[in-house]
Amino acid sequence: MGNEIIEEIEERPDGSRKIVKRSVEKGISFGSALAMVISFVTWKSIGWAIVHGALGWVYVVYYFIKYR
Repeated sequence: MGNEIIEEIEERPDGSRKIVKRSVEKGISFGSALAMVISFVTWKSIGWAIVHGALGWVYVVYYFIKYR
């Protein structure tokens, strides 16, 4: 997935304007993907995979401490 550049016009308190460019990253992180795969392989549940994917690296570290 890639980045998307968004341009916005920001008005300052003195009445002047400034163009602001912001980058928005699309997609999921490697930690979330890894957490979802580990969760699905372990528990065979899409629901738990989504929950653990939201936790990302927290679940990955927990899993390796608890089960390895």
